[in-house]
Amino acid sequence: MTYFTIAGVQMSAPHHGDNTQLMHHNIDVIMHRFPQVQMIVFSELLASGASTLNAQVLPSGVENLFCQLAAQHQVWVIPGSLFERIDDKIYNTSPVINPEGHVVARYRKMFPFRPYEHDVECGSEFVVFDVPEVGRFGISICYDMWFPETTRTMVAMGAEVIIHPTMTDTIDRDIELSIARTNAATNQCYFFDINGTGGIGNGRSIVVGPSGDVIHQAGSGEEIMPVEIDLGRVRHERECGLRGLGQPLKSFRDRQVDFSLYRAETKSTPFLDTLGPLAKPTKKPVTGFSGK
Repeated sequence: MTYFTIAGVQMSAPHHGDNTQLMHHNIDVIMHRFPQVQMIVFSELLASGASTLNAQVLPSGVENLFCQLAAQHQVWVIPGSLFERIDDKIYNTSPVINPEGHVVARYRKMFPFRPYEHDVECGSEFVVFDVPEVGRFGISICYDMWFPETTRTMVAMGAEVIIHPTMTDTIDRDIELSIARTNAATNQCYFFDINGTGGIGNGRSIVVGPSGDVIHQAGSGEEIMPVEIDLGRVRHERECGLRGLGQPLKSFRDRQVDFSLYRAETKSTPFLDTLGPLAKPTKKPVTGFSGK
């Protein structure tokens, strides 16, 4: 058994603005109330808001603040994400900070929520990182989880826990809860999907176990969620099966089917080409009523 405690923070904040001091306060409170916590995870775009006008070159003062807090409390900190500027491009980036206060990785969101996030570039590198003597973790952001290849790739790289900051304030949150459970079950991993509330999300963060079981689901208000996980459970279920039944990772490894769709990465299939451009929906003309 390998135990590790992660605190997800579902925090209320406005859609725009500097929320770092509120996050600072929450970290202090968590470590006072729950000193067993070893990692703290916030929601997407929480620190500096959801405007690309706040994009910053990393490392930055905001990132350095969280490095100082991680070192002060000797805890892993994943401060959600923030907009990062590299030359003339903007990425949605999540720093991973270890208990010594060092940034060990920066993950850049692969699937911006297009066509709405049209001014945000796509990242291209998967990120997994090791927590010494515990296990391997992967990280993705919000819309990434709608594409099963993202979680499957990190799991194939050895990830046993997926950390997933999100910022969902739309009516599809219930679908995302199902997707989080599916990602956990089909990849036999823990899945921490941490949303914001208030102006920065509609809450309902969810923590899922490697059988797709809901360990905790938050409501719509502010909530601190310290959850102890057991990496030994992941290893046991990957060896013996989900609830003693399916072994999807081994079946995927031993597959005989060739997914030809993935070999044609430079071109689409004829059917997908018929779907039209990736653009916002427009108003449909009103038809079928002539009046009297």
